[in-house]
Amino acid sequence: MKLNATSKNVINNKPATISGINRLHPEEKRDIYTKLIPEELLNRFAIRPDFRDSSGHDLLNLICPAEKSTVEISLFHQHDFHDPILYGHLTDTINGQIHVLLYVLNDPYSTRFDVDILPDGTPTKYGSQYRNIDAEIAAKEYGLAPGQIRKGLRLLGTAILTFERFIVDLGHELYFADPLYYHNAVIFEHYGFAYERGRKLMEQIDAGFSEWGEILPSLDGSNPFRNLQAAKSIRLRSWALHDNVLGETFDRVTMYKWVGKSAQINTCTGCTW
Repeated sequence: MKLNATSKNVINNKPATISGINRLHPEEKRDIYTKLIPEELLNRFAIRPDFRDSSGHDLLNLICPAEKSTVEISLFHQHDFHDPILYGHLTDTINGQIHVLLYVLNDPYSTRFDVDILPDGTPTKYGSQYRNIDAEIAAKEYGLAPGQIRKGLRLLGTAILTFERFIVDLGHELYFADPLYYHNAVIFEHYGFAYERGRKLMEQIDAGFSEWGEILPSLDGSNPFRNLQAAKSIRLRSWALHDNVLGETFDRVTMYKWVGKSAQINTCTGCTW
């Protein structure tokens, strides 16, 4: 599907793209990017409006070079903690729209599982390059989905509303997102996203997990990620797909959402979480 979009960096004398924001003064960039942070998140962790703790340590880390069209935002609930409570990685599309590459909300008080690193400290790139199988099994048994190092904060709905206000302020009506895993795509559907590409794949996956589906024979119990319960579970389907039951990596899926609207798509039928 092709979507028309503005390619302008500035609308009404305000930056309309990540690259446009990144060329501003550091304090201006900070003021704009902090609008991505849900107020409820700040209240829950008693984070001050200046994003500093009582000792003056900055809890907000922004990576947004002036010459780049990407931004990484990390917010910590306390100084020197290993994981941020919020991590976002955004970029511009070639048409000047905002594209979410990754968005994570972590509960810092929950158990951590090292699915993101190998025992020697090598990054796994969320399991896309390497896999820490022992950590993944433990995370799965704990109730997490692929890629999760900790429990989430159950603030995605609030975060989406906050993000859409940010999008509107930049002069846009829609934005894009890449679901890193199958369960992410299903969750995005629940919040009103549609598919720029990948809907046919999602429908094929659903059919494959159905009775007599081509994926079902792979749920043979040969390892902890391939059990028959995955057929009717969004989370366990995602683990099975992460374990390559398709014979290929789950990717080639890009979604988009019109601000304030729902596409009402459901490619995962008859499943619980």
